[in-house]
Amino acid sequence: MVHICRKEHFNAAHKLYNEAWSKEKNEAMFGPCANENWHGHNFELIVTVKGTPHPDTGLVMDLKLLSKIIKKHIIEEVDHKNLNLDVSFLKGKMPSCEILVTEFWEILVREINAAAPEVQLHCIELFETRNNFVRYYGE
Repeated sequence: MVHICRKEHFNAAHKLYNEAWSKEKNEAMFGPCANENWHGHNFELIVTVKGTPHPDTGLVMDLKLLSKIIKKHIIEEVDHKNLNLDVSFLKGKMPSCEILVTEFWEILVREINAAAPEVQLHCIELFETRNNFVRYYGE
């Protein structure tokens, strides 16, 4: 199995805030991420797929195709958006990185399987900051 990766970027705003909690409890849990006026990040998304290189091309998957899928189904939906308000697949969900990667997974596994059934989505990594990121394997 060979793993190939594609990195994409997007900018978005969000707020981590549980409406069922008091302002004080939200601030204690989420700190500045509970800012009532939102806050933003320059996100970095890395999508890894795995498969066997095709004998005719030597490729697991055309990285241009993978990029096109990510851009069309993820980046165009979240880039320069308010994740709490503007993104339909996040309605009613806490827009934490943990939730984002699980939602991204559901979309990408479907789209990648349709476009390239010979490969499997292996991992999604989402960097919120240089030091904070999540990794998801679809489990």
